[in-house]
Parts: sequence; C-alpha cells; structure tokens
Amino acid sequence: AEKKPKAGKKVPASKEGEKKKKRSKKSVETYKIYIFKVLKQVHPDIGISSKAMGIMNSFINDLFEKMAQESARLARYNKKNTITSREIQTSVRLVLPGELAKHAVSEGTKAVTKFTSA
Repeated sequence: AEKKPKAGKKVPASKEGEKKKKRSKKSVETYKIYIFKVLKQVHPDIGISSKAMGIMNSFINDLFEKMAQESARLARYNKKNTITSREIQTSVRLVLPGELAKHAVSEGTKAVTKFTSA
C-alpha cells in the first residue's frame, strides 16, 4: 500500500519536462533455456525444478571455466597467443572423462565444420 504524506510536509512536485530514469536490470546470462531444450529432446515428459536448473547451470559454468583455463594453459605451453579449436579439443579431452570426451569432440568437430562451410 502507498503511504500518504503527513499534513504540513511538502511533497516535491515533479517537473513536467523531467522523465524518471528507469533502472536497467543487469542481465545475467544463463544456460537455462538450452538445458531445458536438451532435456525436452532427451526426456519430453520430464520437467526440472528451479533448484536443479540452478545446479545444472553452475555445473556448465564450472565445466566451461575448467576448459577455458586448460585451453589457456595449453596455448601458454606452446608459446601461442591464440586459443584455437585445437586447444579447445585438447582441453575437452583432458577435462571430460572417457566416452563423454569422445562424444564432445565429435559434436564439436561437427559444429566447427558446419560453421566453416556456411
């Protein structure tokens, strides 16, 4: 509910030419929509709680952070200034375990091929 000013106190009149500045909400980028799309591809009948979605989002952020650090380390070892798809691929092989790494590398290669051919 809105509080009314007490009698005797002056309320500053807003100037007609002056517009209120809208606070711009700081945008936070998440992977939530992509997690949801993948969930629906794999299990169309299953939902996900907001807590579980938050955990999945943190998990992906953590994975990408580890891969970025590993890629940077590989570039530094090889005295290169640029992180290429080769460094990314090697970091994926190092960070992800076994079969998961193989699938990630094949999907990544497919995506890079599609991108370069377009």
